[in-house]
Amino acid sequence: MVKNDLLSLSATRLLELYRTREASPVEVTQQVFQRIAEVDPVFNLFCVHDEERAMEAARASEQRWLTGQPAGLVDGIPTTVKDLILAKDWPTLRGSLTIDPNQAWTEDGPPVARMREHGAIIIGKTTTPEFGWKGVTDSALSGITRNPWNPAMTTGGSSGGAAAAAALNVGPMHIATDGGGSIRIPSAFCGVFGFKSTWGLVPVHPHSPALSLWHQGPITRNVADAALMQTVIAAPDARDWYHTPMPGMDVQTGLNDGVRGWRIAYSPDMGFANVDSAVASAIEKQLDVFLSLGAQVDTIELGLQDPISIMQPLWAVALALAIEPMSDAQRALVEPAMLALAEPGFGLSALQYRRIERDREILGRRMNQLHQTYDLLITPQMPITAFEVGHEVPPGGPRKRWWEWSPFTYPFNLTQQPTATVPCGFVDGLPVAMQLVGGKYADAKVLRAARAYESVQPFVMPEFQPSN
Repeated sequence: MVKNDLLSLSATRLLELYRTREASPVEVTQQVFQRIAEVDPVFNLFCVHDEERAMEAARASEQRWLTGQPAGLVDGIPTTVKDLILAKDWPTLRGSLTIDPNQAWTEDGPPVARMREHGAIIIGKTTTPEFGWKGVTDSALSGITRNPWNPAMTTGGSSGGAAAAAALNVGPMHIATDGGGSIRIPSAFCGVFGFKSTWGLVPVHPHSPALSLWHQGPITRNVADAALMQTVIAAPDARDWYHTPMPGMDVQTGLNDGVRGWRIAYSPDMGFANVDSAVASAIEKQLDVFLSLGAQVDTIELGLQDPISIMQPLWAVALALAIEPMSDAQRALVEPAMLALAEPGFGLSALQYRRIERDREILGRRMNQLHQTYDLLITPQMPITAFEVGHEVPPGGPRKRWWEWSPFTYPFNLTQQPTATVPCGFVDGLPVAMQLVGGKYADAKVLRAARAYESVQPFVMPEFQPSN
């Protein structure tokens, strides 16, 4: 075992090495913080990290492994938490200047609590834009987070710090959120694996103002780690009234069973999206991989109308709910673009809201019906590659808001389906990804298909050499 290679290893491999005493949580955690010192000044991944607490947890984990009594499924695995999720002893500032850090931070959100119970080492909180409102990761609070493949480019958002940390080997597991694409956008732009499970499977507390649009889930460097992490964080939590436990669901069972005999649909545009030709070509080439794995792949005309007419008012209400309790002084600190997007939410009536939710139900039924025929739907994940930092939209083009350059993400927050972001190539040195979509509660199928692809097309991570 070459000790310098520990950071490039998966969580599942590290657990094997802990079991055989070829590596220890202490040395892995030490290397993680050495890595943070190298990369964080360049890429700006963290709001806060705490080496002292992490090393204390690592030493406790090491003792458990030495006695053959690990605390759980991820004992000793360094893990980050996006700064929209509670983690006790650290402030949760949500990327905003409006939140007072001088409070009693005594509670873990459900996924953090479950990871701690299973022995994970929580190393820090990763960056997010203000309240996660946009698809890039920058804020007045924490500055700009940069892409591991090219620091001049954005990571995407809003889980940009988590995705960049994964790509740069700063721990194998990263807890992220997704209310309109926030796991999948940065996973695609940074070339890592992201998984948004069926809504309700992973308990949430407190719920985002976006409620049934908002998911919490894993960003990792490979599929097996995401399946393991999903198993841990999907455990029940009484604080989430909306949680939908699925007894007997084990996303790790059958993970390596492949897709032979499956029917897979490919939609290049879902009926409304414009995709850069180089990105479309890179993704379409991957369909042959699924054919070689024994699946039938049909290119279909999905023919959807852009559901932004559903998403945008729901998003406006969510932002309005976040802003409504603020004082005038606090509102003056909020990004003007966020205030502008929230404004329509203040005036939406209950009747209008229910009509929008009715349109959402129609979309959900349409997708349910598709999955009566097809095991899986494949789409591009992003229609473009990462663009320059410091912009909400690609500069110099016609797009004005994040959803115009992320048309493949928010539809599946509306339908609550499980989706995975699967890195599948590069255009001009920047990652390209496809999206795998399953029917509701077919989370194991989505992960199984992603693992089948990964088994023949392993994901490639960037190389970063710190300057002396």
